[in-house]
Amino acid sequence: MRHSLPLAPQFYVTAPQPCPYLPGRMERKLFTALQGEQAERLNDSLSKQGFRRSQNVLYRPSCSDCAACLSARISVNDFRPSKSQRRTQKRNAHLVRRATSPWATEAQYSLFRRYLDRRHADGGMADMDVFEFAAMIEETPIRSRVVEYVDAEDGDLTAVCLTDVLDDGLSMVYSFYEPDLPRQSLGTWMIMDHVEIAREAGLPYVYLGYWVPGSPKMGYKANFEGLEVFRSGRWVAKTPHDDYSEEMHPLSTDPIAEQVANISLPDTRG
Repeated sequence: MRHSLPLAPQFYVTAPQPCPYLPGRMERKLFTALQGEQAERLNDSLSKQGFRRSQNVLYRPSCSDCAACLSARISVNDFRPSKSQRRTQKRNAHLVRRATSPWATEAQYSLFRRYLDRRHADGGMADMDVFEFAAMIEETPIRSRVVEYVDAEDGDLTAVCLTDVLDDGLSMVYSFYEPDLPRQSLGTWMIMDHVEIAREAGLPYVYLGYWVPGSPKMGYKANFEGLEVFRSGRWVAKTPHDDYSEEMHPLSTDPIAEQVANISLPDTRG
């Protein structure tokens, strides 16, 4: 099914399929191609409206049953690490950050395979081969970086994040890490380090993807102070007492045509 705005990108909707986060639910995505001279501006604009990038596609959940998937970001100025997160920082003090251009390597793929096999063996990316992995890393029409974390003692590649640089922050597109080091909480640590990278660059936000209330897989994202979620068309600070039951209701999702009509697109003049 195709939907469009005058002189605007074409928007499409995927066929429903089982939701990977909430049992018994079906997921559906609204998406558009990310290409051409305006790709970077389109990515900046739609990221602020809850979209995410996957290679040369921008997508946002548009499920008919609920609206539980909420785009999440950390406000850099409002983030303060908890005691547990400070301990995580100390445990990973031996890791050295190395930012490179988006180019896939054998070391990255080897780590990626270990991560998937141990953590997500039944996930949608479980069968990804080296060529598909290279496409995920390298096929980006915008400003992207691969942020590697290397053990300063033995030089081993320990964690990797594919990161987009937006006009208002960093978007953590996909991250993976050594699965045999659970005590180091590497996923949490990479998020904190991206907050520091954004702070150093003067960028106000770190985009984390989707937080899903009620999903154990996504629960860790709620542990960051300064978290904001894109809810009812605007970014709001998440508080411990927020009630998200409304998002679980079958009537919580607007019709596709109305969703597309409400998307703000960048001015392409000049």
